[in-house]
Amino acid sequence: FAPSPPSPRNMVATSKRRNYRKTFKTPRRPFGKERLDQELKLCGEYGLRCKREIWRSQLMLAKIRKSARVLLTLNEDSDTRVFQGEALMRRLVRYGLLSEEERKLDFVLQLSTQKLLERRLQTKVLKMGLAKTIHMARVMIKQRHIRVSKQMVNCPSFMVRKDSERHIGLSVKSPYGAGRPGRLARKKGAAAGGDDGDASD
Repeated sequence: FAPSPPSPRNMVATSKRRNYRKTFKTPRRPFGKERLDQELKLCGEYGLRCKREIWRSQLMLAKIRKSARVLLTLNEDSDTRVFQGEALMRRLVRYGLLSEEERKLDFVLQLSTQKLLERRLQTKVLKMGLAKTIHMARVMIKQRHIRVSKQMVNCPSFMVRKDSERHIGLSVKSPYGAGRPGRLARKKGAAAGGDDGDASD
């Protein structure tokens, strides 16, 4: 007697297995004036879409600092502190959040939200002169004009590694680079060509 196959209702839907953990944490006091002013300033300075992008960076920083605080409570000769501390330092140095001289857990506690926002691709595109404003940098990334090495990136919050900074450039197919001209440029070119033809007649 063979068991009957499971019905579609009882089968595990693997496509729906996703991690729905929250990536940001809302402030405890939503109407603090100083915090509201500071967040508004950061939104304008770094060209953020909403304050959720700030809260996401703050949660990421809080997790990093919590790991450092836990490791600092351990003995310096502890294997856990040696291995996990070195891994944390290596990751932060790779992303340019710490320099080689600052490879200590004490410096991790001094990290700020601005330091994380400086490592975003949107900020790097502006600093490299590929865009005239921070908002233009965001539009260029979303419209797929920017690549990191050979990979096109359309996420403004992409965290750029220190080694990848020199590989940021215009996409191969971008009209700003060597790609085909955009729709309006082609339209103007066709109109200019038509005017020249009428003038020659």
